[in-house]
Amino acid sequence: MTKLVLSTSNIVNGGPSIIRRPTVEKSNTELTNSLRTNVTVSQQASTVTINGEGNTTNGTSAAENRHHPPLSSWTAREDDTLYVPSIDFSVSGLAEERSQYDITVKLFYLPNVPTSRRCEHTEEAISLVLKELHVTSIDLLIVSFPGISFDADDEGEEMEEDLDGTRGTEQIDSITETWRTLEALHAKGTIAQLGLAEFGSERLQRFLPRTKIRPSVDQINVRDCCVVPKSLILYAKQERIELLTHNDCTDILPRGTVRELLGPSPTGAGVLAGSESEDGLRGDVEPQWVVKYTAVVTNRGVIENKGYFAVADLKS
Repeated sequence: MTKLVLSTSNIVNGGPSIIRRPTVEKSNTELTNSLRTNVTVSQQASTVTINGEGNTTNGTSAAENRHHPPLSSWTAREDDTLYVPSIDFSVSGLAEERSQYDITVKLFYLPNVPTSRRCEHTEEAISLVLKELHVTSIDLLIVSFPGISFDADDEGEEMEEDLDGTRGTEQIDSITETWRTLEALHAKGTIAQLGLAEFGSERLQRFLPRTKIRPSVDQINVRDCCVVPKSLILYAKQERIELLTHNDCTDILPRGTVRELLGPSPTGAGVLAGSESEDGLRGDVEPQWVVKYTAVVTNRGVIENKGYFAVADLKS
């Protein structure tokens, strides 16, 4: 099995960007576009290195050439892990001292991945972010569980559609087990505050008594920019939980999207082979988790670094 580590690098272009209200663009669009852009830039840079002046051996430019450069020229392999594209961790993602930043991380646990692997995935994701930003801690970690989506109209019922088509609710036991990992990272000083996504008041009431470190944030997706239900507002205020809104997708990285991004088509990365006669890696791609990180310069209110990591297993 090969672990594929996909990355966007810093997607804040043209210098730090002022924090604005969320746009209508879903974060999976931002994620996939940014992954594709980072791959393209890395491939073009490798082509320049190999052939000089951005030209391939047949005289066409890198942008015009439909053939993908060799994987070894723009990716990096460490044991059973392939970085797509390669990452230079020697360069810090932050320009100023750690104390000048507010760093928020959101970790998406994906569907069809055993809950028993969430501890490992959490530590992997946080480790990558810390390594990328050259820091030892983050200020807030928000976790998103698969199969849970907030619906203001159903706040009193809190029924979700499981991704396999059955009706039900993510088991509080498994969420609590995952939360223990987050609490351990909090105790070590790696994470200052913990947060949840898509929890309504009834689920919070069932979950909070099981926690040692309570969430300080509940991030919800309010459809059509509607009003947050009063019951949730009152309960969150009572429990001193800050309510935030977002525009993220619950299933942020479907399996088909990963194969499309890494496939042999002209718009794909050419990491995966499409047929027996094509070059590339072979096997079934299974997305495991996605993490989004944002570093804001606190006293100026600007985003200096924002990016994503995504991990998928390639099983032959």
